[in-house]
Amino acid sequence: MNKTKEKIIVFFGALMCCFLWGSAFPGIKIGYEFWNIGSGETGRIIAFAGLRFFLAGILVILIGSVIRRKFILPGKKDIPKILILSFFQTIGQYVFFYVGLAHTSGVNASVINSLTSFFAILVASTVFRMERMNARKIVGCVLGFSGVIIVNLTGEGFQINFLGDGLMILTCIFYGFSSSLIKKYSENHDTVLLSGYQFVVGGLVLTLVGLPWGLLSDRGEISVSIEGVGILIYLALVSSVAYTVWGLLLRKNDVSKISIFGFMTPVMGVVLSALFLGEAGQLGIRHIVSLALVCAGIIVVE
Repeated sequence: MNKTKEKIIVFFGALMCCFLWGSAFPGIKIGYEFWNIGSGETGRIIAFAGLRFFLAGILVILIGSVIRRKFILPGKKDIPKILILSFFQTIGQYVFFYVGLAHTSGVNASVINSLTSFFAILVASTVFRMERMNARKIVGCVLGFSGVIIVNLTGEGFQINFLGDGLMILTCIFYGFSSSLIKKYSENHDTVLLSGYQFVVGGLVLTLVGLPWGLLSDRGEISVSIEGVGILIYLALVSSVAYTVWGLLLRKNDVSKISIFGFMTPVMGVVLSALFLGEAGQLGIRHIVSLALVCAGIIVVE
């Protein structure tokens, strides 16, 4: 495959992933409404996330098995990698993501989530030593952090809601580690297998923790509508398709070269949140400046 064709595949593959992830911001918020989950019902929030990722893992495994015409099963050497990945990519990352999203707007969450690109670069460069940190990457990271600070500026100065914006930042840190781990493990392990089974393990853990928590500490009953099932299936497809494709892209490319496309996720997340959540009124000059700084930072890194 020539370099031009390879770049086109990477571009459209990464763009598709970013669109899917961007749609998850309003999708999860809508899911909370359909499943009748309140912002303070942490147990139900975690259980909802667990069901999504467990279903996503099943879909990845089934699709991968159909394509290869045999059921894919992990070997002994795969299991430790699956457990580590599930902790960083699903359990840790999405506990913070779901709880944080319940306490901030879809627009703010989308912009803050853009930090995933910078944390991925920082972790790959400083922790795993996969790439060299240089001046361009440092400048890009500074621009990105500046964008996050600006989106949290109010008339009273800089304010950050820890349960919302703060947890979203922790989500980005976990993502940074998971990206490097995927890159590292995919060199000697099946990317599709790792993706599918880490979702199953992570989703099962979240469900087993969140479901009894939600039933005991929140309202006892759980009501599910047809629309609620539909949005859950869509969110599962978002995870199964996007993370599998992203993992395949990371396998053959530098972390920074792929993560750099992540700037499209907050852009799409902001636009889709404004369209589907009625948050257009929350869009202001600080969001535009913030997104501009984030995009500028990623362009500098590239």
